[in-house]
Amino acid sequence: MASNICAELRAGLTTSDAAATRAAAAALASELPDDTVLALHGDLGVGKTTFVQGLAAGLGIQDPVTSPTFNLYTLYEEGPRRLLHLDAYRLDNEDQVEALMLEDFLVSPWIAAIEWPERIPGWLPTNTWHLDLGITPDQRHTLRLR
Repeated sequence: MASNICAELRAGLTTSDAAATRAAAAALASELPDDTVLALHGDLGVGKTTFVQGLAAGLGIQDPVTSPTFNLYTLYEEGPRRLLHLDAYRLDNEDQVEALMLEDFLVSPWIAAIEWPERIPGWLPTNTWHLDLGITPDQRHTLRLR
């Protein structure tokens, strides 16, 4: 993936398989500033967790990445930057995020990838990066950085 991944994602990128989605995410990982929240928008099955798997690989994280739906979040610490993966689907409001005390785990440098960010809009900082994920009728994945 070219180093102009941000421009490609802003223009809208379509991937043909999970490996290509992971590759785009891995390329983006090196472009994200330290201490960044990345909000992943999209319906169920569009590849949000697949994207986080690529992000983790790009951050040098070797641990397997799975959806934290039942745990709500997973913290990966083995790369040069911590990766916090939060699935906010089961959260009803920002107070529930505060109760998780995630800030205690966000020791710089970190990246936080948030699935279902629309559930907790008030918790997201103003400098949050937003990525829209979708799927085409022929099962290709679309990625667009806002």
